[in-house]
Amino acid sequence: MPALLAVVFVLAAASPALAQGSVDEAMAAILGPVGKALSGVVFYEFDIFGVAIPWIVVWMGLPMLVLTVYFGFINLRGFKIAWKVVRGRYWDDTAPGEVSQFQALTTALSGTVGIGNIAGVGVAIAAGGPGATFWMIIIGFCSMAVKFAECTLGVKYREHHADGTVSGGPMYYLRNGLANRGYVTLGLVLSGTYALFGLPTILQWATVNQMHSMVNEATGWFPQGWTFGLMLAVLVGMIIIGGIHSIVRVTSKLVPLMVFVYLSAALVIIGLHITEVPAAFATIFELAFNPQAAGGAIIGVIIIGMRRAVYSTEAGLGTSSMVHAAAKTREPVSEGMVGLMEPFIDTVVISTITALVIVISGAWQIPGLEDVKLTSKAFETSFAWFPYVLALAVFLFGFSTIISWGYYTEKIWTFIFGDSKRSVTTFKTLFCLLLIPGAVLSAAQVFDIIDSLFFLLAIPNIVGLYIMAPELKADLKSYLARLKSGEIKETVVPVAAE
Repeated sequence: MPALLAVVFVLAAASPALAQGSVDEAMAAILGPVGKALSGVVFYEFDIFGVAIPWIVVWMGLPMLVLTVYFGFINLRGFKIAWKVVRGRYWDDTAPGEVSQFQALTTALSGTVGIGNIAGVGVAIAAGGPGATFWMIIIGFCSMAVKFAECTLGVKYREHHADGTVSGGPMYYLRNGLANRGYVTLGLVLSGTYALFGLPTILQWATVNQMHSMVNEATGWFPQGWTFGLMLAVLVGMIIIGGIHSIVRVTSKLVPLMVFVYLSAALVIIGLHITEVPAAFATIFELAFNPQAAGGAIIGVIIIGMRRAVYSTEAGLGTSSMVHAAAKTREPVSEGMVGLMEPFIDTVVISTITALVIVISGAWQIPGLEDVKLTSKAFETSFAWFPYVLALAVFLFGFSTIISWGYYTEKIWTFIFGDSKRSVTTFKTLFCLLLIPGAVLSAAQVFDIIDSLFFLLAIPNIVGLYIMAPELKADLKSYLARLKSGEIKETVVPVAAE
């Protein structure tokens, strides 16, 4: 990372000459209008019976419902199998791949469990009221079937390299999977489109923005956002330079720890107000259907819930299938089972607990609070010192998310530009440097840009999922039959099989 360190040195040396806030203001002035323009296109609305609905919401929501039914509610009946797989009950150390299925899950979760669960829930409730949480839960449940499809395909159509590494994800299953079904040209078009849409997700601004917001709010450090971004760029560079093995070593330990710390604090607060939980759920349910919420339309609450749930789970975007493709397994469907656990843990459990704390505390009724500051205030009502703990949690959540996305976007980059040493070094340097602007924009500006970029990925990905759904259904039937017959045997290897 010599180039990155050189830039750090130059900027650090020049910092005294920079006027307070001048760098932040310049970046915000340039990038703010970009977010508005992108959001206007991606979330363009059309009228149905007088109700304005963004086209992308229909595009994203429909496959969640269709695949849930088409796969026979695999999001319910596959959960027990998924748990056994994650625990290593079907472990095969000789299987191709780079990491264990447990490590694949924790790495994928590090990309989804994080800012979306802490700040994203705050954004949703600030914009649409507690009712938005209800729709996040519903969408999170239905998205499990989509995640199952993506992760199964990620393993089935991954490519193996001579050095033992693998590459997978939508770029590969759209190209290879559609070619396998006779749609060679369509596969090339969709995989190329996905890669082009995916390249801008090298910008991890939403995560950086909320990390800076929480750390600065709690400590007063880094009043200039770009200095925080610079510090983060160096730390991330120290991890991603080691590749997938370095990343999983961090995430497989960091994710369980940070989830435990965050959920423990949240559950303590809920326990202290246990008698208020039924009323909190009633408020969430009532306001989910309250026409006064989100500017007077139920659809407004649904849209807000959809945006936040998709950002949190990434279902429909295909991104986490890139790391699931690295799992050591001979059974693609087994990794699909592992993948469907992500939205359940991420949205159905963790986001719901965050929402309960916000509603129970009454913080959602305080004017002017949004994003992670709303969540922080909710915790502060019970523990005055908790914003410091939350600042650490947000930083760790965000850090793990960023390094996971470093892996995802590297796969997209190398699909387009090749995997030579120069290409990979160029990517890692750019990825780190481009973290810096994320800390200087407002939450609204950042989420406009990042939401728009993320949702674009769903266009080619979902087309491919529809076309390949029949073969996925056949693969699922075969896998379940072989489990039942005992052809696929259980082992006694512990969960941490590596």
